[in-house]
Amino acid sequence: MADARFEDGEIGPLNLVARDADDLSIISALVQDAVLTGADLKWERSKRRFACLINRFRWEDRDAAEAAKRPYERVRALLVIEDAGAVRSQGIDRGDPETVLSILSLAWEPGTDGTGAVTLILAGDGAVRVEVEALEVTLHDVTRPYLAPSRKKPEHRD
Repeated sequence: MADARFEDGEIGPLNLVARDADDLSIISALVQDAVLTGADLKWERSKRRFACLINRFRWEDRDAAEAAKRPYERVRALLVIEDAGAVRSQGIDRGDPETVLSILSLAWEPGTDGTGAVTLILAGDGAVRVEVEALEVTLHDVTRPYLAPSRKKPEHRD
């Protein structure tokens, strides 16, 4: 069976930007249950950018998949946090880049004068906190959708 194509569906590749807490909540919902490895996390200190390549469940296509009785899909996407001044992690074995991580949500903690921190909350008590000068998070699909290996939607979400 061939991989799905954006052209075959009603919803094309996502290219979103969050510049406030409401926008970030939308991106958070779309990356819930995304999986990645430690090797997919990258902080480009000189560019003040934190990026991760994720395999995200296509929540925006869930209803169409259910209506058509077809398997669910995932897509590779770039999640990028701009203006990153510092990055800290906990509960992640940075010595094992093959460890599989799962994103539960993204959280915004405002600071003073537009600064703050974006936290990637991971399954198993892991987290990555990115301190920023201003909130700017992008989500950009970079591949065509592919069949979710399990062919199921994640269990804990309606």
